[in-house]
Amino acid sequence: MADTLVYRAEGAAVADGGDLYGFTVTPWQLPATYPPFAAILFVPTTWLPLGALKAVFLAGNVVLLAVLVRLSCRLAGLPARTAPLCAATALALWLEPVFQTVVFGQINLALACLILWDLTRPPGAVGKGFALGVAAGIKLTPAVFIAYLFLRGRTREALTALASLTGTVLLGALVLPAASMEFFTRRVFETGRVGKAWIIDNQSLQGLIARLLHAAEPGAAWAVPAALTAAVGLWLVRRAPGEAHALLLTAFTTVLISPISWSHHWVWCVPLLAVLVAGGRPRLAAAVAVVFTARTFWLLPHDGDLDLRLPWWQQPLASPYPLLALALLPMLSTYLSTRTEVPPPRGAVDSPHDHRADRVAHRVGRP
Repeated sequence: MADTLVYRAEGAAVADGGDLYGFTVTPWQLPATYPPFAAILFVPTTWLPLGALKAVFLAGNVVLLAVLVRLSCRLAGLPARTAPLCAATALALWLEPVFQTVVFGQINLALACLILWDLTRPPGAVGKGFALGVAAGIKLTPAVFIAYLFLRGRTREALTALASLTGTVLLGALVLPAASMEFFTRRVFETGRVGKAWIIDNQSLQGLIARLLHAAEPGAAWAVPAALTAAVGLWLVRRAPGEAHALLLTAFTTVLISPISWSHHWVWCVPLLAVLVAGGRPRLAAAVAVVFTARTFWLLPHDGDLDLRLPWWQQPLASPYPLLALALLPMLSTYLSTRTEVPPPRGAVDSPHDHRADRVAHRVGRP
């Protein structure tokens, strides 16, 4: 639970008036990498003994996984009866991103639940978009979902999320002015501070290209494909006929273009599997589940700089998640969206198209 220790150290830095971005903890010398607002939220982690805190994170992540499975069913229009829900939660624990989230004591499940709960609430729900803004204030990358709302014509929700995100930044600046200035003018641009982009733990497009080219800093060889992926991904989000598919397109575009997407960031595989099952694609769902449980990249030699010297035949094993996402992006926007009949998330059909027509059609996958 190395990340839990980092969160605890961040909370202690806030409580004790320490240097938030000056410390490192654990044998891996991990620093704080989140905005000051997140560190403020981590203060309660200092109130418990370390053993108790680890137990809370363990139990909390299991509960959050059950919540994520339930929300994924709502997104896909699947029934969520208790027994199947418990079984799905138990099986989902073995998905590598979920398992790693639990092992590291990460907050990925909490962020995914915040986003998915907010975006699948009924249209016109009070404060819809607020929780998304909070999630973005904790870890910035969820801010791409604000672009998703704008692209889907859900302007009111997008503005609410943007206001919420702005509020988290202002709160951080009020409580920790020096740390906020340091983070937003300096630390936010230091992607190397998060970790080495080329190690197999990084399942982003940059990690794939760095290992493929045997280059620690791929530069434009990564930046150009990432920009193209972002543009194409957001274009696909705009034209996707259903909200469930558009939301997943946003999630996987985000983890692809992020400079570093550790394997545990890919917990969006849970709602992906739910949408595939609901869309009548059990074989594809099974294949995706195999990819996310196989742990192929952990079987490769990755001590020192060995990740940069992998032979060509090991490259697919080293980057299964970005390769899968690149294949799924066009499928989610066309083949899977137009040829399946996934019911929309209950009460969450909210797009620039006519709402009455959507309710009558009651199909996410209709043209």
